[in-house]
Amino acid sequence: MPDEIVIGLVSISDRASGGIYEDKGIPALRDWLTAALTTPFRLETRLIADERADIERTLIELVDQQRCALVLTTGGTGPARRDVTPEATLAVGTKEMPGFGEQMRQISLHFVPTAVLSRQLAVIRETPDTLAGASAHAALIMNLPGQPKAIKETLEGLKNADGATLVGGIFAAVPYCVDLIGGPYIDTNPAVCVAWRPKSAVRPAQ
Repeated sequence: MPDEIVIGLVSISDRASGGIYEDKGIPALRDWLTAALTTPFRLETRLIADERADIERTLIELVDQQRCALVLTTGGTGPARRDVTPEATLAVGTKEMPGFGEQMRQISLHFVPTAVLSRQLAVIRETPDTLAGASAHAALIMNLPGQPKAIKETLEGLKNADGATLVGGIFAAVPYCVDLIGGPYIDTNPAVCVAWRPKSAVRPAQ
């Protein structure tokens, strides 16, 4: 489908990938995207251990081979020795997008002071020309928290009892970012997340 977006979901956990407990990151991401996106999408899911080489290899495969325009990771972003998701993400990126990580920590600080320990970040990966073939390709890769509740809050933002936005979620900026790197046009369900674009970039509703 020409307007379909391919989205990679990567859950990074030694214990979940080893079958010690059930992974909750990918189901939480799938549920949120199903509610939030009105654009057709296809998911490529991966459950892997906290191994930097495996994380790098997985991110490269999802972008360069599976042609994902958006990759969301969950887990492995703390200060523990086994938490190497940010290092792997930076290694495969060609541009860092620091605003996403800054906003994620702002959201989490409304709940716990230890949000400052999070090292979540985002990058753009541009596929090397030798692999891209006839068309260039790029993707936005974002590191998200590991807990389902935190994933939803990070993507969607926080609202008060009257429905007014207290802190904006990061996903509002994702569709326009994907536009700018040449990806498919993403529409969202405004009841869940309002995608922001300048007026000149908004397409008429289909």
